[in-house]
Amino acid sequence: MLLRSSLKNQGQTYQTCVFCTDSDRQFYKLWREGTHLIVLVKRYSCRKYGAVGYFHDLHHEPAELLNSRCFHCLSFKRDRRMAHKGDLVVIGISVGLALGILIASLIFFGIWWYKKRSNLQQCSNESTLPTVPIRMNGLGTSNDFSASLASSVTIRGSEHSQKSSPVSSWWNHHSKDQFASASGILRYSYKDIQKATQKFTTVLGQGSFGPVYKAVMPTGEVLAVKVLASNSKQGGKEFQTEISLLGRLHHRNLVNLLGYCVDKGSHMLIYQFMSNGSLANHLYNDEERFLSWEERLQIALDISHGIEYLHEGAVPPVIHRDLKSANILLDQSMRAKVADFGLSNEEVFDEHTSGLKGTYGYIDPVYVSTNKFTTKSDIYSFGVVIFELITAIHPHQNLMEYVNLAGMSPDGVDEILDKKLVGECNIEEVRDLAAIAHKCLQKFQRKRPSIGEVSQAILKIKQRLLDREMSREFSRVLSRIEDQQVELSRMASRKDGD
Repeated sequence: MLLRSSLKNQGQTYQTCVFCTDSDRQFYKLWREGTHLIVLVKRYSCRKYGAVGYFHDLHHEPAELLNSRCFHCLSFKRDRRMAHKGDLVVIGISVGLALGILIASLIFFGIWWYKKRSNLQQCSNESTLPTVPIRMNGLGTSNDFSASLASSVTIRGSEHSQKSSPVSSWWNHHSKDQFASASGILRYSYKDIQKATQKFTTVLGQGSFGPVYKAVMPTGEVLAVKVLASNSKQGGKEFQTEISLLGRLHHRNLVNLLGYCVDKGSHMLIYQFMSNGSLANHLYNDEERFLSWEERLQIALDISHGIEYLHEGAVPPVIHRDLKSANILLDQSMRAKVADFGLSNEEVFDEHTSGLKGTYGYIDPVYVSTNKFTTKSDIYSFGVVIFELITAIHPHQNLMEYVNLAGMSPDGVDEILDKKLVGECNIEEVRDLAAIAHKCLQKFQRKRPSIGEVSQAILKIKQRLLDREMSREFSRVLSRIEDQQVELSRMASRKDGD
């Protein structure tokens, strides 16, 4: 063989390890095992690993031997190849992870934007809800209608009793005169309310028309019971007719009337229970949680939609007559609902009033001089509520004087902004909302905007707030993507260095 002939001279023949430096040497010796097997023992002197041995069969071609590498260099090269493959796997996983995070972020951003847009669209469309025709007591009602309504609710009441579930059997047994009216309003007995309120000991607060109690029904349902003043001028039949008609008013921003009680000389209204209490409590009670600017703006929008439904969605329009922060209730999601609407024949008993309907600090001056309520009277009261949201100053604490003084100052509403909101809100949005409130408080009613115009103006502010939040969220997503790219670059650099 050619290789064998090249090794016929005894001694050491040196050959360079092609992976190591040229100065590294290898030498080999020849052994003969028997008469047939020839084995070459190659010994490398590798600078990297020192003297090591490697066996090679002489039957291989010489070219393979000439391109030989020492054993450790071969192992090192194999490790390098494996490490390179590992680097590719790590980079692939990192890139895939980055793409996954990017896609997830874009999906999250899309869902967030869709929900915000849907919420805004829903707020915008609330004013277009179907009109519910109603007739208040004394406005188009008659004794014949009242009699037919009473007959109708009695018949429906018997049907309701027959279809009642076992859970409410105790309730029906102790409430023989409970029935559903034509509008779905239930009538409860005095005994039932007394038991549900633990003998009227579960006081929630004192409203304009009387105390409010928390009632836990046998079915577990929690309700709010408003007991009207005992000197009400309405009779039982008139009261039933009016609340039955009011029960047909349903809107997401109104506190729904669910039932009533006319028994033992008492007039009671049963409403859905609002777990977060009134807006006034959150503004003036330090123990309640702080209302953010975003929440306050949403509350203003909710109130405007509730009043818009009363003014423009009911036929004839319903005037609230006592709109104030204490009559704005908040549900578990901190969404606002207007309460105490439509009690047109009840007088408000307040230490600051003298035969006037309404609450001191919220009453339209035009109503005081003319003794005539209009929808623009509610607009005035709403302007006061808006300034309460901005300043957290109660009308009884000279709110309007502060507002008038701020109007003469170069800094304007900035000077009377709620201290808790300083640095936590967009001051331009605050000024825009204050401008809406100023229009609502115009001296002449004809200069005051309609509730529909107020809703649209607040909605525009809400739109800008949503756009700002969207831009901020998009910037956060881009920042996260850039951070991931930087981290991937660092990982790749470390791998290349190794």
